[in-house]
Amino acid sequence: MTRTGLLLSAVFSFCVCAMATQTMAQTYPTRPIRLVVPFGVGGGTDNLVRIIEPYVSKALGQSLVIDNRPGGGSVIGMDAVVKSAPDGYTLVMTDTSIAVNPSLRKDMPYDALKDLEPVSLLATAPVILVAHPKVTAQTLQELVTLAKAQPGKFNYASGGNGSSTHLGGELLKLVAGIDVIHVPYKGTGPAMNDLIGGHVDVMFSGISSARPHLDAGALRALAVTGEQRNPAVPDVPTFAEAGFGGVTASTYWGVLAPRGTPKEVVDRVSTELAKAMRDPEIITRIALLGYLPIGGGPADYAANLRSEIKKWGDVITRANIRIE
Repeated sequence: MTRTGLLLSAVFSFCVCAMATQTMAQTYPTRPIRLVVPFGVGGGTDNLVRIIEPYVSKALGQSLVIDNRPGGGSVIGMDAVVKSAPDGYTLVMTDTSIAVNPSLRKDMPYDALKDLEPVSLLATAPVILVAHPKVTAQTLQELVTLAKAQPGKFNYASGGNGSSTHLGGELLKLVAGIDVIHVPYKGTGPAMNDLIGGHVDVMFSGISSARPHLDAGALRALAVTGEQRNPAVPDVPTFAEAGFGGVTASTYWGVLAPRGTPKEVVDRVSTELAKAMRDPEIITRIALLGYLPIGGGPADYAANLRSEIKKWGDVITRANIRIE
């Protein structure tokens, strides 16, 4: 084939692809969309997605089929999405684990920034530091004072090595300069049960998990992350108010697609997700669980990922945390 023929063939192929992409964006979606949740049923990510699912399904005119794929600290479900066709019919909703894993695990099968397409930064929620009543400290400052006076005496529970509840504890140790012992569990549920039973002293937790026990008097709240007090626990001071503003361990949730998903499709999904996070009913429902809506677009989520990956990478390096 002549050079001119090759050029014409390339131009023709480009035009065909462009027309196909435009047609797909105009008709998308034509079938149900699989939304992978790389965690088990009943966790923070699963709770949030089930609140917004009916709204988004109605807006898109197709069902969002929630596919829970827990394991590997979210890596198993995320990897399945990375390997899916970039056609807009497989998405994933995840939390801050996407920013933690690159520094925590040496055997990552994908690159979060290169292999996934940010779609929407949905929401954020603080984590709350709670203590068993046997701990005499009534405030965070009192707890830090006790811990400094008795290094190694106090301990904190987490949902497992590398979890947000683990890293929150390590960040507090670094910021406050205290020595407390980490006690990892296989999940936040068992950790919370042992905290309530008095087998461990304190724990970082999501508000939705801790609030029933706070209301019942089984636990005491010491501080909550975030720039301002959370409406779900308005009487609990922020870490900044308590004098430890460097403890910024809030969780972020977002939706991503396989890299190469058409921009028009990404924008369509992002627009509907943003509308969902502005819906008054959804805002009210998620507020009860401590979530704060964001509804940011692809660029917002990309910037958040870069910032969170750097922040947690620094914490993991300074605390010398390793997952083999």
